Amino acid sequence: MSDESYYSHLTQLGQHAEQPRHPEEAILERVPNMQADVDYCVRFTAPEFTSLCPLTGQPDFAHLVIDYVPDKWLVESKSLKLYLGSFRNHGAFHEDCTVAIARKIVDLLEPKWLRIGGYWYPRGGIPIDVFYQTGPMPEDVWIPDQGVASYRGRG
Repeated sequence: MSDESYYSHLTQLGQHAEQPRHPEEAILERVPNMQADVDYCVRFTAPEFTSLCPLTGQPDFAHLVIDYVPDKWLVESKSLKLYLGSFRNHGAFHEDCTVAIARKIVDLLEPKWLRIGGYWYPRGGIPIDVFYQTGPMPEDVWIPDQGVASYRGRG
């Protein structure tokens, strides 16, 4: 199979793609993991993630860190960027946004392991950090600390 045929199903990479207005409209895509015979960690960092408070409509800001150990699939990064951007006009609480992102990635990729840290900036004076992972951290894979300081050190 040629490299081109591995990627022929992609609808966003290498072409113009509109920013989805809501997460339900976003298309998260995957590509084959050419290194599936080895366990390794993939990290995505989104330091400027935004969503809306579902009650007030005020913007909420977070620094997201997504780590996963792939199996047969990798998330295609442009589609992930567009998916994360689709939350900009979406009203949901911090916990819902963070866990929904993790679950969508897990449903698409079926990774060996995934964790997400949602480090949310304060609203009403209280930062809310949300953490989710699919199981115990793999022992044979180097997975660094997410490197996001507690709120007092952020900013």
